[in-house]
Amino acid sequence: MGGVSAERDVSLRTGEGVAKALEENGHDVARITFGSGDSLPDLIRLARIDVAFLALHGRGGEDGCVQGLLELLGVPYTGSSVLASALAMDKLKAKEMFRLHNVPTPPYYVAREEDLADLEDVHGSFGFPVIVKPRGEGSSVGVSKAGDMGELAKAIEEALRHDACVLVERYIVASEVHVGILDGRVLGAIEVVPKSGLYDYHAKYTPGATEYISPPRIPATRVRGAMMLAERATRALGCTGACRVDLLVTPGENEYVLEVNTLPGMTPTSLLPKIAAAGGMDYGVLCETILESATLHAKLPKNAAERGPKPRPSHVSVHEVDASERRRRMDEESEPLKTGTR
Repeated sequence: MGGVSAERDVSLRTGEGVAKALEENGHDVARITFGSGDSLPDLIRLARIDVAFLALHGRGGEDGCVQGLLELLGVPYTGSSVLASALAMDKLKAKEMFRLHNVPTPPYYVAREEDLADLEDVHGSFGFPVIVKPRGEGSSVGVSKAGDMGELAKAIEEALRHDACVLVERYIVASEVHVGILDGRVLGAIEVVPKSGLYDYHAKYTPGATEYISPPRIPATRVRGAMMLAERATRALGCTGACRVDLLVTPGENEYVLEVNTLPGMTPTSLLPKIAAAGGMDYGVLCETILESATLHAKLPKNAAERGPKPRPSHVSVHEVDASERRRRMDEESEPLKTGTR
């Protein structure tokens, strides 16, 4: 838990909640706080864990980096693989995959700092209002709504504080529905109604700032359509374990996928626990079920991280090592082959 992203505080709350629930279920839980200044590989080795429950959010923890480390260390972990995690966290690549798999997503374009000088030309006839968001942040960090060119410029500048590349997405009048998925099975759906009108970081993590309605206030057929679309979105990215898919459901019979969260929040105000509870699964059972799905995806040889070259003694120079290695190889090549030894 923890991490180095803008979502560190949320991750710490998620991690503490999960740890307590697993301890109540009889597990011996080691709390490993990433980003505290110590080496994460060393912390993992010292903790001697059998499995890693990932309570990380955002860049560095949800984007495949820690997942890759755990693959090398041979420690099974919860959530999606390295590739699926990276794709889901990268909003641009996720949208490209959605389009490739015919998963509808709101129209968008990409903006960078150099585009601010010619913003009117870049924006063209795209229209207003729009939603501006950083390419690689979660929890709606840096997300804002713009209704004209002046607001658009400010919104892009704010999003650029978090990323070198931002998405400008068409604002769609719709109900926002979030679908929970666990091991490929839909847990349910919930409608979120932020009092501010925008489901940003404040609305997500401030108690009372958002109304949560389950089941959503849309026809049952539309709910089923949103659930099916959520499943398609996770398959398009190759996601596994616990996921939350955020969608827009319009009055005009259209659904759009906003994003897939591969490590959804597990705080008291988080949506996945709310969705699970509405379906009869309490918090402890949810944590236990997520834990049971932990696995290694890359199928590397056991102790793959230990198979590299042995560390070089500090008193030996690179040239001495290279010369010694050359002599060893020459000696091997000059030896006659012995029957039965190769």
